[in-house]
Amino acid sequence: MSQPLANRLPRRRWLRWGALAAVVLIPLAFAGLFVSALANSDKALDRIPAAIVNQDTLVYSTAPDGTKSPVFAGRQLVTELTGGSAGFDWTITNEKAAKKALADGSVYAILTVPKNFSTSILSLSTNSPKQAKLAIKTDDAHSYLTGALAQSVGDGMANTFGKAVTAQYISGLYSSMGKIGGAFSSAADGASQLSDGVGKYTAGVDSLASGLGSLKSGASKLTQLSGGVATYTDGVSQLAQALAQANAGLQAEPTNPVALATVNALSAKLSQAAAGGATLSQQATAGIGGIQGGISKSATGAAQLAAGSAGLNQGASSLASGLQTGAAQLPAADSSAAAASAKVASNPVAVTVSHDNRISKIGQVIATFFVPLGLWIGALAVFLVLRPVTRRALSSTAANGRLVFSALARACAVTVAQALLLVALLHLALGVSWSALPATLGFSVLAALAFTAFHYLLTIGLGRAGLVVSLFVLAVQVTSTGGLYPIELLAAPFQWVSPLMPLTYGVQGMQGILAGGDPGAMLGAAAALLAFGAGSVLVALLAIRRTRRTQALLVPAAIA
Repeated sequence: MSQPLANRLPRRRWLRWGALAAVVLIPLAFAGLFVSALANSDKALDRIPAAIVNQDTLVYSTAPDGTKSPVFAGRQLVTELTGGSAGFDWTITNEKAAKKALADGSVYAILTVPKNFSTSILSLSTNSPKQAKLAIKTDDAHSYLTGALAQSVGDGMANTFGKAVTAQYISGLYSSMGKIGGAFSSAADGASQLSDGVGKYTAGVDSLASGLGSLKSGASKLTQLSGGVATYTDGVSQLAQALAQANAGLQAEPTNPVALATVNALSAKLSQAAAGGATLSQQATAGIGGIQGGISKSATGAAQLAAGSAGLNQGASSLASGLQTGAAQLPAADSSAAAASAKVASNPVAVTVSHDNRISKIGQVIATFFVPLGLWIGALAVFLVLRPVTRRALSSTAANGRLVFSALARACAVTVAQALLLVALLHLALGVSWSALPATLGFSVLAALAFTAFHYLLTIGLGRAGLVVSLFVLAVQVTSTGGLYPIELLAAPFQWVSPLMPLTYGVQGMQGILAGGDPGAMLGAAAALLAFGAGSVLVALLAIRRTRRTQALLVPAAIA
């Protein structure tokens, strides 16, 4: 009977060496698993589920020619996001469904596009520009770091979409510049026509002035003519009267030499007066000719004025129309309005990130992970000190259930004390509200009992090697639990393992309690821990039965 024992000694030696090798690998397991799980996390943002609620309404833009074009910027943004162009794994839904999904953790963020989004985008080309607003909401009860990720994604999204809006705005400016150029070209044509009209008008004025000068000169000659005619008429009248008197005297005395001489002298003067009539006639002709020439030039100048007037009217109309059209294309000259337009154009889209169930203190954020972690390590430490069962107990007649529950009672007394200390730390040092004490205490005690039962199972089934297994399981859990960050950032194998790990539910429940999240999620985490602890106890009952059978075989062999 001694031979079987001798055969078992080498086997125990190999187990010891295997346990030592496992201990050597523990640090590598922690670091290696963490590195492998998060190695490509920077490229995994598009795996994080998020919801889009598009409340934007369709608006129309009106071109200067009256043509209307539809503007639906919200739909364009949603199309780009769901096409995988930015950040999360976006799903379009309504507001009610999005809130429910965020509360139960189905999505980590909600992007809301407001109903005035297109109107704000369109306002950039007006004198009252408004920045377009987007809102992202996250929930700290599921993942604290999602808020930071959402801010980063939101800023990138606003930057990308904002650049497109700014590009369209600048393109519109250049288009407007072209229209302004066309309008001012029309104004220039009008100015040219106006210049031609002014030239003609000026020539007409000059011609009219010349004609009026000639008319004035002719009129002055008429004044002289009028004086000459009056003098000539008076002279002829006097000569005629004197000649009539002299002729009457000559008729009375035909031989009177004085009367004859007088008649002859008057006749000579009358002949001279007749010669002056010819001169007067020439003067009259010259004066009338000057007047006619002045009238002709005046008429020509008036015609030129009339022709220039039409050109002036047409040129002035073209100039006014071109200037008015160009002015309509120009932005407001007000400096404050120009500054506002420049500010909005440089950053046309803004994103605000808000948090449901916000955890404001970093200590509480850390506690959501390290309290369950501390309870796990505490349960492990208990079984470094306490033996799960003694050989004497194994060889006794006590029932398996009694042995299991007796050992668990001793271990749970210690781990419950650990839970009480951690809960006191939460409320006294980290500022957790005392109103949450029933939840924090109850959940911590439940987690401590579940973890204790699991470690009892490991040690009763595997001996001290079970504690090494616990460390490897802890390495996997630390990496795959999530809580602080979405598990979608992890490599696929860790995402599959996460729902199977008890620490996952410990972190979820504690995070929900501290953040004040959905009670259903917290109750679900508590139910999972309860099932995990109860399952560990049931398997431990089977394990101790096997251990007692093995012990029964070893004792006779050792005696032999």
